[in-house]
Amino acid sequence: MREKVADVIVKTLEQAGVRHCYGIVGDTLNRIAEAISESEIEWVGVRHEEAGAFAAGAEALATGRLAAVAGSCGPGSLHFVNGLYDAHRNRAPVILIATQITRSELGFDFIQEVDFKDIYRGCSVYCDMIYTPDQAIRKTVIACQTAMAKRGVAVLVVPVDISLSNYEGEPIRRVQRSRPMTRPNDEELECIAYALNQGGNIAIYGGAGCEGAHAEIMETAALLNAPVAHTARAKQFLEPNNPHNVGMTGFLGTEAGYHAVLECDTLLVLGADFAWSQYYPGDATIIQIDMEITHLGRRHPVTMGYLGDVKTTLGALIPQLQQRDDASFHDRYVKRYRDAAQAMRDKAVPAGDGGIPANYLTALIDRHAGDDTHFAADDGTPTAWMYRLITANGRRRLFASLLHGTMASSLPSAIGLQRSQLGRQVIALCGDGGLSMLFGELMTTMQEDLPIKIVVYDNGKLGFVEIEQKAEGMMQLYTDLKNPDFGKVAEAIGLWGRTVSRANELEEAIRAWLAHPGPALLNVRVSPMLMVMPPFIDPKATYGMALYSARAILHGKGGDVWELIKENFL
Repeated sequence: MREKVADVIVKTLEQAGVRHCYGIVGDTLNRIAEAISESEIEWVGVRHEEAGAFAAGAEALATGRLAAVAGSCGPGSLHFVNGLYDAHRNRAPVILIATQITRSELGFDFIQEVDFKDIYRGCSVYCDMIYTPDQAIRKTVIACQTAMAKRGVAVLVVPVDISLSNYEGEPIRRVQRSRPMTRPNDEELECIAYALNQGGNIAIYGGAGCEGAHAEIMETAALLNAPVAHTARAKQFLEPNNPHNVGMTGFLGTEAGYHAVLECDTLLVLGADFAWSQYYPGDATIIQIDMEITHLGRRHPVTMGYLGDVKTTLGALIPQLQQRDDASFHDRYVKRYRDAAQAMRDKAVPAGDGGIPANYLTALIDRHAGDDTHFAADDGTPTAWMYRLITANGRRRLFASLLHGTMASSLPSAIGLQRSQLGRQVIALCGDGGLSMLFGELMTTMQEDLPIKIVVYDNGKLGFVEIEQKAEGMMQLYTDLKNPDFGKVAEAIGLWGRTVSRANELEEAIRAWLAHPGPALLNVRVSPMLMVMPPFIDPKATYGMALYSARAILHGKGGDVWELIKENFL
């Protein structure tokens, strides 16, 4: 039997290492779905394509493999867009097979006609259509290679008449994989070494580009007696086994990380593209190393910027660094971090009225979760609590929509994490707003038999939005949610479900929830976060004045961010 184009596309994906394809079948996708069913690739049917994109992005980040999504013409492939924007910004290698109406009807405003190349150009590293059957293998190979090499989303548009056509071209090509080592040249390394050896107090600021470079960063920090601050995305790579750790900067950060970066004389920025310029020092020597040339100096002016991956660059740089004897700057901020971190954990206790604060819930989950658990958090307060209170130990992984900032990513990301790693504990930290946005994916956990553990931070509101509104001097608007009992809803769907409202019931419920062998949902009615009047503002002052410190937190203005966070939120 002569092969169809659909068959060679799927064979090429299989050869590229794709193991799962997420989507909803139908219409122009049916022939490709049939080819997938005859391959080693496993189809994962979701209830909304957006969820499939989140799942594929999380799988790609966790495993390093290319993951796939596929959709029908028009709305089917269009629904992926938000999840693919998230994957693209997270640098996750994902390929979308966007099936299209027949070529003869393109350009005539036909039913379900959508220009996918125009739609997906802004969130992809490759986006093209297969125009003739003989292009199928070449373009599929290019799409796969580009997604993996540039670590982003590739979009391959496949008209239905193309997928149904006989393929008479060349045999299957091998998809090439290459991860070259990149570092500054010898002269540039000498310049970096000289600046670090002659500099005053040195701090290191690491981002997600530090993945895989833990040993080199620890050796560099020890030689320079440099405290190591990090972004939220780098927590899982730089917090474990790090005697130089001073925590995160930014809105989620600690006073130690914040001050260590702002008060150093020389800042070594490694694989970090942190967006808020007010958290960089104004008058320090800044040396930035990054794999993306466009990242160098785009957030804040830098003194020296060089192209290189962190591991290879530091490996070549370390022999040229001199041991620094004075550890006073390092020790001061390491102690401040440890004191602040302990104070944060000391505050994670039940409320005086027996209620359940969100930080207490998160601290208990941290205590009882496995050593290699993967956590996915919804944008907003679940993400904040995850990065503050979930311990990174080198085996756990943390996933959130930090760069795209979208709601509803937690549960579908957990689907991708669990589907690609069936033996691993996966916990979804869901907001009540985020869970309800893609609520149908609860049924996906049942249909795919995925033992995901879902916890709902049920405060009956869009909690982070309310904080944003108050920070702008507004009264809360349209943030209240009228929720069902999510525990009972989960039971009706077929999951293990339970709702907890009192702190004295919580720890036992968490144990039972984590011990259940299948998908399980624990709905926790958490206490709303309250805005506390800062002590330096007259209680009779206007509402807007009373919220000055909260505005400063969100916009990076006005003094010690950590003190403002403590006064207003903890």
